[in-house]
Order: sequence, then C-alpha cells, then structure tokens
Amino acid sequence: MTSPATPGGAEHVSVAIVGGGPTGITAATLLAQYGIDTLVLDRWPQVYPQPRAVHLDDEVYRILARLGVADAFAAISRPAKGLRLVDRDQSVLAEFSRDTALTRNGFPAANMFDQPELEQLLRDNLTRLSNVGLRGDTEVLGVAPCADGVELGARDRVTGGESRITADFVLGCDGANSTVRSAIGSAMRSLRFDQRWLVIDIGCTQDLRQWEGVHQVCDSHRAGTFMRIGPSRYRWEFALSERESADDYSTLTALRPLIAPWTHNIADGDLQLLRVAEYTFRAQIADRWRSGRVFLLGDAAHLTPPFIGQGMGAGLRDAMNLAWKIAGHLRAGLPASVLDSYEIERSRHTRQLISLALNIGRAMTAGGELGALVRRLVVPRVHLLPGLRDKITDSQTPPLRASAMVRRTARTRRLAGRLCPNPLLAGGRRLDAELGHGFGVVTAQPLTPDQQRTVDGRGAQTVFAAPGTELASWLGHHRVTAAVVRPDGTVMVAGRDLTALCRALPRFVFDSPAQTPAATACHD
Repeated sequence: MTSPATPGGAEHVSVAIVGGGPTGITAATLLAQYGIDTLVLDRWPQVYPQPRAVHLDDEVYRILARLGVADAFAAISRPAKGLRLVDRDQSVLAEFSRDTALTRNGFPAANMFDQPELEQLLRDNLTRLSNVGLRGDTEVLGVAPCADGVELGARDRVTGGESRITADFVLGCDGANSTVRSAIGSAMRSLRFDQRWLVIDIGCTQDLRQWEGVHQVCDSHRAGTFMRIGPSRYRWEFALSERESADDYSTLTALRPLIAPWTHNIADGDLQLLRVAEYTFRAQIADRWRSGRVFLLGDAAHLTPPFIGQGMGAGLRDAMNLAWKIAGHLRAGLPASVLDSYEIERSRHTRQLISLALNIGRAMTAGGELGALVRRLVVPRVHLLPGLRDKITDSQTPPLRASAMVRRTARTRRLAGRLCPNPLLAGGRRLDAELGHGFGVVTAQPLTPDQQRTVDGRGAQTVFAAPGTELASWLGHHRVTAAVVRPDGTVMVAGRDLTALCRALPRFVFDSPAQTPAATACHD
C-alpha cells in the first residue's frame, strides 16, 4: 500500500498502527475489512520468533473467525481439557475437566498454540487486503498532534533514513515499553504484582503421556505450570527465587530436576531444549488509554499475569472493540463521542481479568506451609460447592461497563455488555457470519414493515430467532423479545419494545462496501 503525500511532504494514511504483534495486526485487518487505509509500523523485520502467549479462549477465537483465520488456527492449535491442581509432590489436589466440544461461542473453550505460528498466520492473512501495509525494520521516534491529525517520526533501521507520516488516528500497539504511551504522557500504574518466572520450551519426539490439560503446581516455594502447546512442543513455567536466574538453568541437565515429574521416562536424546528465558510477570494498567486521536491497545495499555491465559487475548479484545468504532466514525458517520466508549468499556473489563488472575495466582501459590496445608484440605472439596466447579471451567468473561454503546436497564443488566451466542443458523452459517461486519437485530418476534425499514436504513441485519432455537432460548432466558448486537458481537441494548430497539440502532452505512476477505466462515 502506498499513501499519498501531504503538501508538507509527509506520507498520509487514515490509521497508523505502531507495533506489528497480534494486537496491531488484528486491528489492521479489522480496519482494512472496513475499507480503511492502514499502515503498520514494526521495529522487527519479521515475526518475533520466541513464543510468549500459548492460550486463547473461545471468545477470542471468535475474533480470529472474524479475521478469516479460524480454520487455519484450528490446524495449528489443540483444545485443552481443563485444569489440574497438584502439590509439590505431584499429588492431584483437584481436576477440573473441560469438555473440548464447542461452546456457545462456537469454538473450544481453551486452545493451546505456538505464538509465532499464529502471528505468521495473521500476517499472511493481512496480505489478502490491498488497503493495508506492513513496514518492518521501522522505529517510531515520536508521536505528536498536527494539523492533519497526528504526525509520526520514523526511522528505517536498515538505512537510517528518516520520514514523516501523518494519520487521522494512531494506535499504539507497541508493547510494555510503548513509545506511543510515553508520547501521550500516559503512565503504567502497578497493581502490586511483580514475579520473576523461568519459562522453558522443550520439543520432544516422544509423547510425554501426560493429561492433556494445564497442570498447576500449587507450591509457595516453587510454583509451576506445565502444558502441551503442540504435537511435539511443551511449556513449563516456574517461579524463581531471588538468588536464581535463567543462567542457572541454561542446560537440559540443570533443568532435569524441575521437569522430571513429567519427563522421567524420556531419554535426554529425545528432548530438545528450544528456549529458556526469564520473564517478570506484572500486573499493570495505564492511567489513560487515549489522548485525542491516539489510542493505546494491548500490552501498551495493560499487563496481565499469566494465571488465566488472558494476556494476548486482552489485546485482541481491544482491537475488536475499537476498530469498528474508528471505521464507523471515519466512513459511516458515527459521532466522535462513540470513541470515548473504548476506554470506558475495555479498561474495567481488563482490570477485572487482571484481578481474577491475581486472585487465582495467590490462591494456588501463596501462604507458605500454612497455605499448602489449607490447599490440601480445601481444594479436593471444591467440587462439593454448588456451581463452583462449573464456574472454574467457564470461559465467559465479565460484561462490558455501561457506555454510549452499552445501554443497561434493570431488566437487562445481566445481558447488555455481554457477547451474544454464536450458534449455527438454519442455513448452516453461524450468527457472526450472518450479521457480517455491522449491527444486527436478533428478534424472537417478526418486525413490522416500518421497523424493518428503520433497520435497513441504518445498515443493520435482522436475524429471526425461531421458536425452539438457541437464540430464542437465550432471549427467553433473559425475558426480552430482541437484542441489538454490535459489530463486535456485544449486546448493545435489549428489551421488549421492538420499535424503541430499532430506533436505538446507530446509522452504520458505509460509502462503499467493506473490503471483506473472501474466507470469513467460522470453523465448526
């Protein structure tokens, strides 16, 4: 993609994205699907080769389906069967099995993968769109307001040449050490969690014959996690003491005492040490996510401890939340005030997941010997508490906070702000595919001609929830007749007054059809 130059010589693009990781590429793809010309600037020449994230849930899987890569992701991922809690002696305290069948979102609830493989898949998919560019080996030097919106200074890391780029909007997806965050004067606020962990990736030609879920070692002296992330790839994470570092575990011989419970029957020759690294797991959130036309997404806005596997997924949720709002403002007439809802909705949701991760981490690893004793007594009896066992394996995340794009009433407080289900419809497509990239009205009662004209005039789709279907049961359970569903699958508003619901629809009509990828069908 080439962008026209402004009279001052700067290259111009509608949206410039700083950072070409999963969050940045997801945002770029979504914007390009709406026909928004977009440029991604990344400091690395290619996908960063080391895996970090290894898990995403069914809600985030829906985002991958929206990008058009659900089937391709299914080929490089494997569903996880739940969570097993063990003590330091590997005695099983509790096991929370998860059905690997499809959830209400249409995908497995927990999915393990290799991040570089996913990133390459996302980048390959991006090339199918003509109105987006990805420029590697590019360092962003600064971000500042200008007459044309926002100006970025950039340097080619190979040639050293510098350039100027202007954009209507800038998205900072440039990670924990974000240049964009510094440029807008935002600061990370600590939620009082910093732990150093050892991360180990090992390839093995033999099946380790372990339970196909996540193993959590509940030990305040050496907390740990084990999981299979591919046909022949395994991941361990162990808490480090103050006197330890990754250098102490740089060889397979040094690692053997840590990984022995899972590999004691495997010869050294069958184990390939792929990576040993030290990470500091942090809980942080930016004090503000926006300054004018500049937004923060992903790790630039928040850092989540890994105990519930929501770090990377939070960034993809940011992209899904913001992209349609920017596209709607630029090309469909949505008011600028809609953009205010991004931080309102996403910051609270992210903080809730960070708090959940912290609480789970503390419950599994804190308390010394007393904590270990309590876990041995309490954890095996968790299944006796009504509903708690199902809650542990439930992948549904909290609802979004009320905003201009999430309207709650006393009747719909448990519905508005949540993702609607994504069932298969009579024609064989899932609801997300039927609604496309715009708003929709899911209704158990046929619309009148006037109501349908209102819906059509505002660019929305209508889906009838026939009696006996999953959608009809969903509406009936919440005692509503219909729900307005946003482009990101979130319920905006619901109720029984169909005329009022139709009038609540924003106008979301583009001046030309969105450049939607050909293959956006959901994986089943």
